[in-house]
Amino acid sequence: MKIFLTGGTGLIGKHFIDTYHSEHHFTVLSRSPEIAKKQLSSSVSIVNQLNDIDDIGEFDAVINLAGEPIADKRWTKKQKRTICESRWDTTSALVDKINQSANPPSVFLSGSAIGYYGRQGDAEVVETTTPHKEFTHDVCVKWEAIANTIDSSKTRLCILRTGVVLASEGGALDKMALPFKLGLGGKIGSGKQYLSWIHIDDMVQAMMHLLTHNDTQGNFNFTAPHPVTNSEFSSTLARALKRPCLFTVPRITMKLAMGESADMILEGQKVVPQRLLASGYQFSYPNLDGALGAIYSQ
Repeated sequence: MKIFLTGGTGLIGKHFIDTYHSEHHFTVLSRSPEIAKKQLSSSVSIVNQLNDIDDIGEFDAVINLAGEPIADKRWTKKQKRTICESRWDTTSALVDKINQSANPPSVFLSGSAIGYYGRQGDAEVVETTTPHKEFTHDVCVKWEAIANTIDSSKTRLCILRTGVVLASEGGALDKMALPFKLGLGGKIGSGKQYLSWIHIDDMVQAMMHLLTHNDTQGNFNFTAPHPVTNSEFSSTLARALKRPCLFTVPRITMKLAMGESADMILEGQKVVPQRLLASGYQFSYPNLDGALGAIYSQ
């Protein structure tokens, strides 16, 4: 399969390429081609801009993972604009390119996030759950709306509403594990808020599942079947690292440190992958203890 991919040097994109580059040919869009060449397999082709592709119909599939990290910086007006534009502009350009092709790719996987649903308390969240309108929802709803302007009579669209991706290197887990490694770990706030997570292996394997199952389309929650509370996550992470779980990070500390973006950690969502499971995907790591055990046994 010939795959065109944006966000190829990010956590998910790089792992996807590392997993499947011997079976498929990848072309990656990157604003920093030299850096991408150093990070990715030598078999991967790199292009600097979308206009370098004459006809995107030469590819069998397009995967769109581009976007400014949402929790790396405080949500100033400027940063919110960067978060939005990095997602909306790339997706719009890809959709235009696909729709202009006489023989477009047969499938388009486009990124989104469980932030689409906004805060949901402890209610179980599936793909049809009514969202709570806040910044993360605003980002995702337009992001998805742009992707949905694709000509669905020619190109099958799957939208990936992704949770917290757990991996041995990079991503959120590195930051979450650091206090525990220092012996200072513990729950955040009340600890009752839910964390919806997915192991990196399931993330990329489920993406390939959608690519290769022609009967799949629409919105998919990319989270493990068993979300946990922050308290449960903290104690499980502490066990995996063989470290104590003694402390509590007060809500006010998180708000002072992160501003508005702290709500993503303090409020939480109990998201389950209803449609992914219904499509026949079987998780390698459905439970958190198995996922963290695999990560920290490496």
